[in-house]
Amino acid sequence: MAYKFVDNYREKGARKKLVELLRERGISDEKVLKAIGKVPRHFFFDETFWSQAYKDIAFPIGEGQTISQPYTVAYQTELLHIQKGDKVLEIGTGSGYQTCILMELGADVYTIERQENLYNHTIKVLPGMGYHANFFLGDGSKGIAAHAPYSKIIVTAGAPFVPELLLKQLKIGGILVIPVGDEKTQKMLTVIRVSENDFEKIELDTFRFVPLVGDQAW
Repeated sequence: MAYKFVDNYREKGARKKLVELLRERGISDEKVLKAIGKVPRHFFFDETFWSQAYKDIAFPIGEGQTISQPYTVAYQTELLHIQKGDKVLEIGTGSGYQTCILMELGADVYTIERQENLYNHTIKVLPGMGYHANFFLGDGSKGIAAHAPYSKIIVTAGAPFVPELLLKQLKIGGILVIPVGDEKTQKMLTVIRVSENDFEKIELDTFRFVPLVGDQAW
């Protein structure tokens, strides 16, 4: 796909409206809203579908995956409480949109994608937009142990359980945000590592994600 990195008043205006919609839906972290307002979501769409880019909907990106609904991206990001310099592991790069939001908040992002076509696409597109994450191809359900521990871990696909390997890669005091359930619906979980062997789990709202596929998942 040949990208035209054009961000005009129409797209900027649409993002502003999207931010207001997310605020109305309960997203209150102004830093997260500012990041949503800055990242050009239409860059992740074929130009034919730019009219869909700032609707609060998920949208297919190929390989059975989607670019997440903006509300879902904002919801998960808000739960992470990103601080500048946080080392963040993202499971499921997908389109790279969530990656960009994390980087706008000042995170040092390590992101892994199992679909080779999506990986090859994203490693070209994001640097072209000015976002230089640490990209990896592989089974995200196992994390990236070589670069652990992480301050925050975000899983952008629905898991049948919380993978033990991800818990081990979270630093003490760190936060893991992951949707857990069946292949149709999941509950969003926040997991805080309070000590070497103790974790606090908080169950939140219901969502629907594509399945997390891997040795520690479906």
